[in-house]
Amino acid sequence: MIGIIGAAASGGSDSTDNSNKDKAVSAASSKPKADQSQKASAKGKPAEGTKSQAEQFQACVAKSGTPTEKAAVKHVTKVTGADKRNDILDSAEVWTDYTGGLMGSNAGDAKLIASAFTSCYESKNGLVTIYGKDGDLIANANY
Repeated sequence: MIGIIGAAASGGSDSTDNSNKDKAVSAASSKPKADQSQKASAKGKPAEGTKSQAEQFQACVAKSGTPTEKAAVKHVTKVTGADKRNDILDSAEVWTDYTGGLMGSNAGDAKLIASAFTSCYESKNGLVTIYGKDGDLIANANY
């Protein structure tokens, strides 16, 4: 008998707690989209209206690069690791639409991209690696 009364009394408070939890969940899901975009950008995903790392790099080169660097950077398709620098062991990767490896015909242009990267980004111990569309390493440089 005592167990049944205790269960009934605790069951009544649980239903109140559940309704409060439901209200909290519905309030959390109805937050404005600005909060959601801030959460997305905090997770490493670019929020709407922000530039990708490749676009940021291309904008930097367009602003301060040489004409040959500007032409070479048009072949950049993706940049990773440029936003995470701790000056201990920074590693950035630049992906291009070039083909061939270190001895390929695009190695000179890839070296120009690496040079442009070192002008835009600074690290005490960074390494930028330039890759072709087939995944082959074409060039690298310290930045």
